[in-house]
Amino acid sequence: MSASLRTTLALAALSLVAVFAALWLGPVALENPFANDEATRTIVFDIRLPRALSAWLAGAALGLSGAALQGLLRNPLADSGVLGLSGFAALGAVIAFAFGFATFAPLMAVLFALGAAIIVTTLGWASRGPASLVLIGVGLSSFAGGLIALALNLAPNPGALSDLVNWTLGSVEGRSMQHVALAATLLAIGAALIFAAARGLQALTLGEESAAAVGANLSSTRALVVLGAAACTGGATAVAGIIGFVGIAAPHLVRALAGHDPARLLLPSAFAGGALLVCADIVVRLLPTDTELKLGVAAALIGGPVFALIAARLASRGGDA
Repeated sequence: MSASLRTTLALAALSLVAVFAALWLGPVALENPFANDEATRTIVFDIRLPRALSAWLAGAALGLSGAALQGLLRNPLADSGVLGLSGFAALGAVIAFAFGFATFAPLMAVLFALGAAIIVTTLGWASRGPASLVLIGVGLSSFAGGLIALALNLAPNPGALSDLVNWTLGSVEGRSMQHVALAATLLAIGAALIFAAARGLQALTLGEESAAAVGANLSSTRALVVLGAAACTGGATAVAGIIGFVGIAAPHLVRALAGHDPARLLLPSAFAGGALLVCADIVVRLLPTDTELKLGVAAALIGGPVFALIAARLASRGGDA
């Protein structure tokens, strides 16, 4: 059994344990989460199960997209924010909140993320290296930031901005099985596109010229990864709001166990991201605070130091991954 498969199975088991713990643990203690009384069924199946599944799916989508983009760009600090996908997903939701149709915020986040992916793949179709994609993404991120500020300035419905603030902090509180279905569908689409590019990602470890020499279609690989990452990012953002650092941290948490082959990192990174976000959500529910800590804040508190450690390690090695 390969190291990647062992790691994947272990993380899958950890994900199941984390989801079960999320059904059991919470502000209201449950002796048996599968008891057959109405109150327990309501708490478990109407509140905790959709919340736990939403957290897992969002984390898995971010972990998978982060691993794919790190392999594509050969940059261990890459995630969906690098290519402007997160910025455009946020822009779509901001427009929905600011102009009074918050119900469509999830759909807008998905559509804008996919729009950003189309722009990136179109402009970068003939690019000869990851630097072109990064530069395009930086430009799109800056443009999205400017449009977000403009939307907030022109918002005719300032009362909705409080909802926007809660969304930008990230949360899976109050999610339903409809949210779960949306996230699962987009994760499935994104995963199909990314795994279709797995062989191209493997070839890229040899370098651009060597990958092309062995027959890898680099343009197709870039398009598949960027579009797949957009579907994953849009789904995660639509369900959980803005969650940072999971896409960066999850691949690094499993790389030492699963190896450095970007194709073999995809599945374990997804399970690691899902388990990480479910565990983080359990923590925020159990903290004895008057107001529940937002999931995005908890992810930043965990992921920020991890990001700093990764950057420091890379700097000490002269930038090598």
